[in-house]
Formats: sequence, C-alpha cells, structure tokens
Amino acid sequence: MAYPKRNQRRHFDNVEVQVGQQFKMTIKRMGINGEGIGFYEHKLVFVTGAFTNEKVVAEVTQVRPNFLRAKAVKINRVSDDRVTPRDDYAGTVGGFELESLSYPAQLRFKRDLIQQALEKFQPQGYKHFKIRSTMGMDEPYGYRNKAQFPVREKDGKVIAGLFKEGTHELVDLPTCSVQYPATMKVMRKIVEFIQELNIPVFDESNHSGIIKTVIVRAALNTDDVQVVFVTNTPKFVKKGFMLKKIMMELPEVTSVMQNINPGDSPLIWGDKTVHLAGKATMTEKIKGLSFELSPRAFLQLNSIMLPRLYEVAISALELTGNEKIVDAYSGVGTIGLPLAKHAEEIRGMDIIPEAVEDANQNAIHNKIRNAHYEVGKAEDLLPEWLAEGFKPDAIIVDPPRTGLDDKLIEAILKSAPDKFVYVSCNPSTLAADLVPLTRKYNVDFIQPIDMMPQTPRCEAVVKFTKK
Repeated sequence: MAYPKRNQRRHFDNVEVQVGQQFKMTIKRMGINGEGIGFYEHKLVFVTGAFTNEKVVAEVTQVRPNFLRAKAVKINRVSDDRVTPRDDYAGTVGGFELESLSYPAQLRFKRDLIQQALEKFQPQGYKHFKIRSTMGMDEPYGYRNKAQFPVREKDGKVIAGLFKEGTHELVDLPTCSVQYPATMKVMRKIVEFIQELNIPVFDESNHSGIIKTVIVRAALNTDDVQVVFVTNTPKFVKKGFMLKKIMMELPEVTSVMQNINPGDSPLIWGDKTVHLAGKATMTEKIKGLSFELSPRAFLQLNSIMLPRLYEVAISALELTGNEKIVDAYSGVGTIGLPLAKHAEEIRGMDIIPEAVEDANQNAIHNKIRNAHYEVGKAEDLLPEWLAEGFKPDAIIVDPPRTGLDDKLIEAILKSAPDKFVYVSCNPSTLAADLVPLTRKYNVDFIQPIDMMPQTPRCEAVVKFTKK
C-alpha cells in the first residue's frame, strides 16, 4: 500500500483522512467555483462534479487543515437538475463547470452565490437586501466573443485548446459550444495553417518554438474578426505565408496582430504588440455607438447580454442630464460613453494605456465631447480629482475580480455622490466591499446577470442610495 506524503495527511478529531480515500456523502449546497459542498466527520468537503442534494462517493484529492477537496467518482442519487452536457470535455477543462446542470438551476445557483457571500461578510442591512432573480440568456450557448487558446504539439500534431484542470496538459478543442461559431471557425483554420506551414509552436520543456497562444475575437454587430498571435520571439517565421493564407481563406478576418511574450511567463500577454495586417483594431457596436478595440482592450465576453447589463446599470443611475460622472475601471468606454448624452461630464480611468487611448478615440469617433479618459488607477486619480475641486454627482465602478481598492472606497465615501452603481464580477469581493460602503449607502437592489452560462461566474449590478 502506498502511503500519502506528509502534507497529504491530517487528523480531524482522531479521524485520519488521506488522499485517495473514498467515502459516501450528501451534497448540501454549491460553492463559488461550482463545486458541491458537504461534510465528512463534521469536516468541510468541496467536491467537484457534484450538485446540491446528490448522494455521491467522493475521492479525496487534497487534505488541508480546515477542509478537504475531493472529486465525485460515483453518483448514487442523481439531482433532478443534472443534464447531459454538449461538450465531451465538460468537467475536464475549465470554463464548463456547470454544463451538466440545467440552465434554470444555474440561474438559481448564481443568485444563491450572492446570498452566500452576503451571509459570510454580513454588510450592514444585508438581510433586507433585495436580490432579484438572475437575468439569463434565451439560448445559453455560442456567446463567447473571444477564444484564447494555447497552442502546442502533441504526437506530431498541432493542437489548440485549454489546459486540463490543475495541469499543463493541453486538451485539444476542435469544437466548443460556448464560443461564437466565428471564433471557432477561424481558430481551427489558423491551427490548420500552423500545421501546414510547419511553424514551430512553443515547447514548455525548453522554452523553444514560436507560437504560444492564438487569440481570436469576433464582433457581434459588425462582422469584424481579429487574430492575435502571441509569440515567444519577435521573429515570426513564414509570417508572409500565414498572412497570405488568412487573406485567401479567411476573408472575415479584418485585423491580424502579433504580441511578443518571451519565455515561460504565466501571463498570456507580453508588453509589445505589432500590427501585421488589416486594421490595428476591430470595431464593435454597442447601444448605437461604435467602439474601436485594440487587442488588449477589455470587452465583456458576452456581447449578446452586454446591452442588457448596461441597461440595468444606466437605469439604476437615474440620470437627469446635469450630472458629473466618474467611470472607474472604464476599459474602452463601453459603459461611460453611452452615459454621455445623459450627463454634463464623464471622467474615466483605466490602467491599460491602449484601452484609454481607445476610449478617447471612441469618444471622438462618436462625436462625444463631454467625456475624457486618463491612464491611472482609480484609487489614485479619484482622490487627485477631488483635491482639485472636482465633485462627482454620480459614480459607476466596474472593477476586476479583486474588487475595489481600499483607497478608492475611502475616496468614494469622502466624495459621497448621490448616485452610485457597482458592476461586480465576483460576489465575494462585492460582499466584502459592501461592508464599508453600507456605512454611508443603502443597497436598493442587487441584480444578478448571467454573462457566462455553463460556468460559476456571475455578474451583478448594485444600486445604492446615499443614507
């Protein structure tokens, strides 16, 4: 019998637990990553591949001082909400964690995630917050406007896809039900071209090869498609042949770029991006405005639901046309610029220079003269603006998953605009941020919005009223 390593064994109240051990358990609810949650000998267990009310045989994969991680190896009582996934690799790679859960159950789960987070952090008045039903899609597939696939060679064949959970083993994805058909068509042809032209792909064992990642982004409302080759070196052998093939066989591709990211960096993007062919940006239309998007500019992955998200956020601000508005974490201005016709002034900021340049160009392109964007952190710029005498009447924030910086929260509470809306992509950091924010603001409602079906990710719009 093989014994577990020292750090794989713990004693819980005189009960020994080790990696590989199996036991039966009932799943009580689901956690923030879409895993089932239950208890073994009064100890918390997170079980991948299991849903609420299922009775499973769980196999321990990790032992930690305060909890266990496990995977469901057998389901003895199947949930009524379990369905057959469309993708064979659901549960193998990330991004499909809930594809075996019926869509109505996914929407209920995402509302429950917010409730769980509020119960954990307990911001002032949380028991009385109005959490609306999750706003979902009519057809929760084919929505992702960007495919970002590492490229490797396996048994002499070029493959592109996603890494198996917790490993660096790449799973080839010839199909993907949550992607736009356009992104997958272009991705598979690009992989075919790499194979035909025998262009070296990245080898992690010795950091050699050229192409590391292929990124394909498609616009919903303009038919633009942008391809970015992330390369290990500035040199791109057979680049001319690749561009000719794209021009001849993929006429829908309107922009081709190269991003240089040498070595075994865990980051997808390098610092330098080179324009190879077509336009340097792609164009998307949102709420009647045109937006130019450089390769690194952030855009929500779900362009179908994006207008609905913005409609909720804009409506929640209840603008009269006279407000000075701060658009924090602005990206290319997709939230702030549609607000411009309802406001006196828009001031926004983002830390990515290309995004800020895009935002200001988008304002000019759409003939918007009362919006301006600056490069910098929201937590630095807002206090500077306040010190200069600028007083916002409204603020809208759309931070990354890490939530709001403490310094920005202080600035928001100091300026205390009457109108305040928070667009969140992480229920946990949202609930944590609500603890200080509810000292000065009431929460009118929280509207969960499903921007990423088949995954446990959940967006939410929070409307505040100053106390």
